[in-house]
Amino acid sequence: MNVRAHLMISGRVQGVFFRAYMREEAERLGLKGWVRNLPDGRVEAVVEGPEEEVKKLISWAHRGPPAAKVEKVEVMWERPTGGFRGFTIRA
Repeated sequence: MNVRAHLMISGRVQGVFFRAYMREEAERLGLKGWVRNLPDGRVEAVVEGPEEEVKKLISWAHRGPPAAKVEKVEVMWERPTGGFRGFTIRA
């Protein structure tokens, strides 16, 4: 069963290739959605796919890439739309 998670990630998560690493990890897990930087320094992501794989990406988001220092990951569960073709980085 597919699920959708909306993530808000805080800490040192910009300027550390967080989005690129997240896209790579999401693609490896076969997930769809997007990730972007926010003006307030957080990273926002929406991820859809099988529940087990989405949970793996959420676990990864708590660590992030090597240069990141993740302080908090907020997860809001939403109804999946199935409207994504892949996993993209948004401006």
